[in-house]
Amino acid sequence: MLNKSNKILVPVDFSEQSLIALSQSYNLAKKINAELVLLYVIEELNPMVKRLYKELNEIKGAVENNLKNLAEEKSKETGLVFSVEIEEGKIYNKIVEVAEKINARFIVMGTKGNENSKFIGSNANKVVKTAPCPVITIKGQQHKKGCDKIVLPLDLTKETSDKVNQAIEIAELFTAEIFIVSVLQTGKEEIVNKLKDQLLIVRQYIENRGVKCTAEIVKILKSEESLANALIKYAEKIEADLLMIMTQQEKDIKELFIGSKAKEVINNSEIPVLSIQPSLKDRIEIS
Repeated sequence: MLNKSNKILVPVDFSEQSLIALSQSYNLAKKINAELVLLYVIEELNPMVKRLYKELNEIKGAVENNLKNLAEEKSKETGLVFSVEIEEGKIYNKIVEVAEKINARFIVMGTKGNENSKFIGSNANKVVKTAPCPVITIKGQQHKKGCDKIVLPLDLTKETSDKVNQAIEIAELFTAEIFIVSVLQTGKEEIVNKLKDQLLIVRQYIENRGVKCTAEIVKILKSEESLANALIKYAEKIEADLLMIMTQQEKDIKELFIGSKAKEVINNSEIPVLSIQPSLKDRIEIS
């Protein structure tokens, strides 16, 4: 039997990008023996709009039929277990609420800034910011099955074990290699040496867990490009399958990383992005 908490939530609005994200969830679901929960959110309708329909239940009925048909079709195609959820309200609120209700292990969702999808950048960013579990956002349209290369960006802060250990867990599932990378905007020898020491410690920690690991420093000129863009370019260069980011700064819990670098990565990366929030305990000492 499936563990009740072993569920992957996949928001679906029947757009092409949401269906691409759904297809990308299959391999992960098989690896962790998870149930896929398809969620459709009926956006809040104001009273004037509701008068155009005989009953809101008719809308829900049509959506439910389509969602159940999709779940049945994909279950036969993949052999996976599917269930469906329909909610009414604000999209990002309901995605987070349902994730909490089912104790989701992951959320996998498409994100694309066009009018044909509900999961445009703003909704995806809000989900990432408030979700109770890791979120994988899918913007690109072409992806291979599985996951061979994971990019794990690090800086001079103390990384929590959450980020590193979740990268290791994913790498173990797919027998993948972890590429830890730091983007550097200075040539100061003291900072460079400290960064090298940090990368060495983290690389050894990962390799001691039996996972292949590569460490690299990418230098950029501050005036040339953003840190997020440099990170995306590096991931594209090595043909990565997954890019992991932390969605909160560790020292100031009020300063959400999603407001700057992470937002840019999520909105611009054609490579799937796994966003996790740090715990304030169980840190790996790297200084």
